[in-house]
Amino acid sequence: MKYSILNYANEQDYASGKIDIPAFAAYAQALTEAGVMIAATGLQPSRTATTVRIQNGHRNVQDGPFADTKEQLGGFYVIDVPDLDTALEWAARNPAASLGGVEVRPITGIEVRPATPAK
Repeated sequence: MKYSILNYANEQDYASGKIDIPAFAAYAQALTEAGVMIAATGLQPSRTATTVRIQNGHRNVQDGPFADTKEQLGGFYVIDVPDLDTALEWAARNPAASLGGVEVRPITGIEVRPATPAK
């Protein structure tokens, strides 16, 4: 079963050096070596986000993240493991678990792949 592991941390910790980037690289390497990694990526700071909402049929665009919280979504991993318990074991090893938090969420199983462009 596929799960997302969402990393949450205080963005100021990145700027101050409290975030141990090599620890995240080691975590990704462990996922890869275990053969459970599907994908992973980090995200730019939340100040670079743009939120879009449709209200009364009109597009409303707002600079910044959807939610104003202490911890921001900083990146994610997608893993393929047998069950939730295994996903939680991997999540507990994630460096973000001791920084802000880690959310584990099952993937729906609906995969959308881009169509091949017509020639």
